[in-house]
Amino acid sequence: MPTDRVTRFAADLVASAAVEGPRQSRSAKQQLDHWARVGRSVSAHYTSSRRRVEATLEGKLPLASLTDDERLVSNAEIDAGIAERLQSVDFATVLAGEGITTVAMDEQGRLVRYEPDGASTVIP
Repeated sequence: MPTDRVTRFAADLVASAAVEGPRQSRSAKQQLDHWARVGRSVSAHYTSSRRRVEATLEGKLPLASLTDDERLVSNAEIDAGIAERLQSVDFATVLAGEGITTVAMDEQGRLVRYEPDGASTVIP
């Protein structure tokens, strides 16, 4: 059996695995391994269903035309894509560039209004 290699996982995946793992009688690491293997297996099976899911993801086929199982895979792919994108986009900067005021929590847990010009105000 190959030895494990040190790698990094997104914090949300580790947290989810720590919750789900015990439900499945697995450690968090075992749960992450399981999810990775399931994902690898699904991705490796390039079938007509997989082609239909990919066509939906590319906007070439309506989601409503998929079977329930295909829709499940499509939704999982969309969810994973959104989660990955959220890790790499600074929405506050994007929205400020469009002149939009945003509200978010700061490190102390306070609500703060962020203006497009860079000004910020703690909301009481």
